[in-house]
Amino acid sequence: MAPPAARLARLSRSVSFSACHRLHSKSLSDEENLKLFGKCNNPNGHGHNYKARLLISLLFSLQIDPVSGMVINLTDLKEYMQEAIMEPLDHKNLDKDVPYFAEVVSTTENVAVFIWENLKKLLPMGILYKVKVYETDQNTVVYKGEETISE
Repeated sequence: MAPPAARLARLSRSVSFSACHRLHSKSLSDEENLKLFGKCNNPNGHGHNYKARLLISLLFSLQIDPVSGMVINLTDLKEYMQEAIMEPLDHKNLDKDVPYFAEVVSTTENVAVFIWENLKKLLPMGILYKVKVYETDQNTVVYKGEETISE
């Protein structure tokens, strides 16, 4: 009798966090920043209630572990997300409280990269598939690491 086929799965988990920031590039003048970023360049900043959703998969096999029945233990994933997302970002001024954003404009794209890089350090190698960050219901960024975009 042949062994049973591997069961494949992708797991998604979301967290929400609140943070404020100011879109401002040190490479541009104040006038250029205002023209590029508009009201998001307010010197006092502005806030968002972000939502980050992760899609986890074992890129090589996508197999559900036959013993545990899981792709990854959700308790472990919750702890990783707490350390990689909530602790550094929740209720913070991204530009002043998060060293990464001292030299990087705190766009949603760069928030997604920050989350990816933090999680990549904690998760088993090759398991993170994509990070999706919702700045608002209308504005969403998907980041899949160093993947190149093909047409």
